Amino acid sequence: MSGLRLLAIHAHPDDESSKGAATTAKYAAEGNVVSVLTCTGGERGDILNPAMDRPGVKENMVNVRREEMAEAAAALGVHHLWLGHVDSGLPDNPDNLPMHELLPEGCFALMPDDEVAQEYVKVIRELRPHVIVTYDENGGYPHPDHLMVHRASMIAWEKAGDPNYHPELGEAWEPLKLYYSHGFVYQRMKIFHDLLEKEGKTSPYAPMMARWDTTFGDIMERVTTQVECADYFSNREKALRAHATQIDPAGAFLATSVEDQQKYWPTEEFELARTRVSTALPETDLFAGIEKVEQS
Repeated sequence: MSGLRLLAIHAHPDDESSKGAATTAKYAAEGNVVSVLTCTGGERGDILNPAMDRPGVKENMVNVRREEMAEAAAALGVHHLWLGHVDSGLPDNPDNLPMHELLPEGCFALMPDDEVAQEYVKVIRELRPHVIVTYDENGGYPHPDHLMVHRASMIAWEKAGDPNYHPELGEAWEPLKLYYSHGFVYQRMKIFHDLLEKEGKTSPYAPMMARWDTTFGDIMERVTTQVECADYFSNREKALRAHATQIDPAGAFLATSVEDQQKYWPTEEFELARTRVSTALPETDLFAGIEKVEQS
């Protein structure tokens, strides 16, 4: 395999490192063209790593997160693009108000879906990916920016290959497969949780396990594709650590060593949501079924 093209669409800097990161690093290392599109600057992200909660960081969050993203992209070996929108944030909502009433004016999640989709179509027509990776209808988790990514991605999937849809955005290009990335799998977290407890260590996985089990159900029932990418888990960890404001070294993302992850769960999980080529499920390769298609 060489020369195939993949586009991963993410809401914020750090999402590319926590969802499908080792897979993108693997495909890039194998000679494919892997691009990551980040829709917002993550300006409204909280500082989640206590070591980074110091003067000058919060005040300079825009530049800090851009520097973190550049370091993460280098760790994964991917081509990175900014879409340039403003992070919507995730406001507290104790009164269960409609989310649009709580979000700040001008933020990404309040844009018209088709307007964002047009921006995606322009990128797709420029990069001509064979495969797109995005979020499911829950956004991976229901952050308003993640939900926007899902909605706009599905429009772009349908419209990018239509020469009558905004021809000013470039020559039509029809991607062949679209996947949802499933970065949070209960069974995986349970294995690592039990391992830490067996070793007498404190596990940070319990809150995440409870949330995913009761809110999203068994994600593995949706998974169609598991990519073996254990050799690139160190790239994934390096990318995660690059996002120092967002990733707490004591938190769940770094609680289990690369070696234990390679031993007990050597794959990353995806759901084939749309395809224009024939493929047999389950898969082990996001490009399955594309090898025999003429690569233009």
